[in-house]
Amino acid sequence: MRSHLLNDTTAERYRSSVTEGIERVAAKLAATDRPFTGVTVDALAPAIDAIDLDKPLLDTAAVLDELEDVYLRDAIYFHHPRYLAHLNCPVVIPAVLGEAILSAVNSSLDTWDQSAGGTLIERKLIDWTTARIGLGENADGVFTSGGTQSNLQALLLAREEAKSDSFAKLRIFASEVSHFSVKKSAKLLGLSQDAVVSIPVGHDKRMQTVALAHELERCKKDGLVPMAVVATAGTTDFGSIDPLPEIAELCEQFDTWMHVDAAYGCGLLASVKYRGRIDGIERADSVTVDYHKSFFQPVSSSAVLVRDASTLRHATYHAEYLNPKRMVQERIPNQVDKSLQTTRRFDALKLWMTLRTMGADGIGQLFDEVCDLAVEGWQLLAADPRFDVVVEPTLSTLVFRYIPAAVTDPAEIDRANLYARKALFASGDAVVAGTKVQGRHYLKFTLLNPETTAEDIAAVLDLIAGHAEQYLGESLDRAS
Repeated sequence: MRSHLLNDTTAERYRSSVTEGIERVAAKLAATDRPFTGVTVDALAPAIDAIDLDKPLLDTAAVLDELEDVYLRDAIYFHHPRYLAHLNCPVVIPAVLGEAILSAVNSSLDTWDQSAGGTLIERKLIDWTTARIGLGENADGVFTSGGTQSNLQALLLAREEAKSDSFAKLRIFASEVSHFSVKKSAKLLGLSQDAVVSIPVGHDKRMQTVALAHELERCKKDGLVPMAVVATAGTTDFGSIDPLPEIAELCEQFDTWMHVDAAYGCGLLASVKYRGRIDGIERADSVTVDYHKSFFQPVSSSAVLVRDASTLRHATYHAEYLNPKRMVQERIPNQVDKSLQTTRRFDALKLWMTLRTMGADGIGQLFDEVCDLAVEGWQLLAADPRFDVVVEPTLSTLVFRYIPAAVTDPAEIDRANLYARKALFASGDAVVAGTKVQGRHYLKFTLLNPETTAEDIAAVLDLIAGHAEQYLGESLDRAS
């Protein structure tokens, strides 16, 4: 079994095995003509259940053949131009190359004696990102597993900086369309059930700062502590960006930590055309970025950034076997001093490879393309009487629903849209997401693929309308 260990004696086996796997995936990508096969859980589960993990195949080719049947054939391919569902991006080749390198070398980014150059590369990328945001010379941060972890760490720092004598008094303010991880973080941080105060949004799905000011005033009046305001720069459902400058003013007025969840909107940091849409982000105390959303990086690649590096001490613990305190005096950089994680992948390498190959403008141009595409999609929807579109896009998300020509019960329209989404997914012709707006079911395009065209959008809208009309026709037949 030692022949399977990656080392100096097995380098050739490594090369041939990885090459064989890459060739399989490349062939699959080249031949993929739709984002999904439409396979069901009931159809696929028996094949996986039948595999006996205690009886290895002992041959890479045989394992890859099996993998074709249980994974590659039916995987959902985000690179396909008609995958329009969630915040999943197609990935750039330099980042995939970085993934292959970091997996093979397998550095762990917790301590210097496990990562050396990797530590410095990650720190350089943190500095690059904080400079792009404009957080100042004392800024710092660390890579994380994703936006949820980044938001958790940012709110942990905010909780500690609030210096309250009672967690029960702490309040977090976030818009009603903010990410669910804000409430999840509050629970994990031991805050009360009503710790997160939901601030209404306007028709543009942006936080209403008048309502925020009112709630902050009420918080102080009630003897509570405004721990943090979470402003979202790219909401998951709508791509809307909260009014960052106005929120920053209120945070200063009420001495409140300002966190910007830019997991989605961080692509604007590299944008050639639309950077101004996140003006005000430079005034944040902390920022979440997900490079694996709008920087076209493989999962996972994310970071939490802070204006004041000293606040990261709230996540610091020292262990003699790992990062003893003496290392601080010796100026040995251990990233675990900043992180909620201990063992941690060298995910920063993917972004490093991307920037060194494409440059920031190259990434920004790709993100600008999908933002431009969203405008085209909105124009198509606004001009099409079959659909109701919620809001003009700020980033690259469109929320809409099919509306039949004949007057129909709203609940029946809900069911028609749900049916259309499920039928489309089952066909494999396209994949779209769904959400609720004011209690009604809507559909959602999240456009993150520059290869998607307005013609793709129009074709998928026709498919949706066809499925919805089929459902309503069948429903009418059943009723009669």
